[in-house]
Amino acid sequence: MTAATDYLDAHHISYRLFRHEGKVESLEQAAAERGQQPGQVVRTIVFRLGEGEFALALMAGPQQVSWPALRHTFGLNRLTMASAEEVRTATGYVPGTVSPFGLPAPLRILVDRSVLVYDEVSLGSGVRGLAIILSSAALLPALRAQVGADRVELGEWGAE
Repeated sequence: MTAATDYLDAHHISYRLFRHEGKVESLEQAAAERGQQPGQVVRTIVFRLGEGEFALALMAGPQQVSWPALRHTFGLNRLTMASAEEVRTATGYVPGTVSPFGLPAPLRILVDRSVLVYDEVSLGSGVRGLAIILSSAALLPALRAQVGADRVELGEWGAE
């Protein structure tokens, strides 16, 4: 169905899909319709580290990114969020649909510990209004198995 679901299927990773009936206007709405708490909705954020160099950060829905922690992790004085065009180029997905699965090229992936608080999480599928739901226990092994992942790191990148 999408590059993300093709990847999950090819690696025999158990998941289910949830299709929203209408337009999703907020994180809280997405969580409620999925029968989840806002912290179970994982945002995949794309950062531009330098010219043509990108990384992903997976954050629990309401969690904010700590810029100082990210700069320290990457050893950079400056980094920015990727533009919509850069997101499409780096991930193959449009903003709002980005999945850490099915990437066209290796990217460094950071997973904030906030993502693993709940037993089940949901994240982008590559298609607007369609979410992938899987166990948080399956998430890290699935990311590490991915051919498109350069490096997967678990840590704390949330703002205080």
